Amino acid sequence: MKVCTDACILGAWFAEKIPSYSLILDIGSGTGLLMLMLAQKTRAEIHGIEIELECFRQLKENISINEWKERMKVFPGDVRQHSFPEKYDFIIANPPFFENDLRSTNKNKNIAKHGDELSLEELIKAILSNLKPTGTFGVLLPFDRSPYFEQLALQNNFYLREKLLIKQTPDHDHFRAVLHFSRNNNEKAPLYELIIKNELGNYTEEFVELMKDYYLHL
Repeated sequence: MKVCTDACILGAWFAEKIPSYSLILDIGSGTGLLMLMLAQKTRAEIHGIEIELECFRQLKENISINEWKERMKVFPGDVRQHSFPEKYDFIIANPPFFENDLRSTNKNKNIAKHGDELSLEELIKAILSNLKPTGTFGVLLPFDRSPYFEQLALQNNFYLREKLLIKQTPDHDHFRAVLHFSRNNNEKAPLYELIIKNELGNYTEEFVELMKDYYLHL
């Protein structure tokens, strides 16, 4: 799977917010991007689960050759059926979210990108089952799917803690939303905006500040 800019934003956004000594779960870890980004900035113990076998093999390899491997553990399988040994302080997910969109001929890409294997409703159930009562979780979604997910979360007694809306440029519409939830009712959850590139096609100062510890050439 390609490394996407929006997934990098998701990892960087939460790496600065998680208490350092936490127990974290990454649902749908892919090849380990989010796990590695969170490990770089925290002292957390980080677990990941991945259903697609080829991705899981690459995930295991990536985890095994980095300096934070002692704090990382990965599981093969389906989060809907997996029994984790303990509950988590923070759960992060970049879920498959293109429901009813054009499919690829590549089955593995469809698993990663489309909601057939893990719907948003199933994702909420998995989070509900595996999050500590005091825990929080974060997800990345298409902008137009975020209102539905906010309602879905509310139905399960999760409240929006903060929201980040992402644009490609000042002239584009929002295309992604990063949502942070907890079980504490926050009536005034702050709203932030991040624009990736300016009118000249260069990365904005805000994007550079967020990503400078991860990108090699900023």
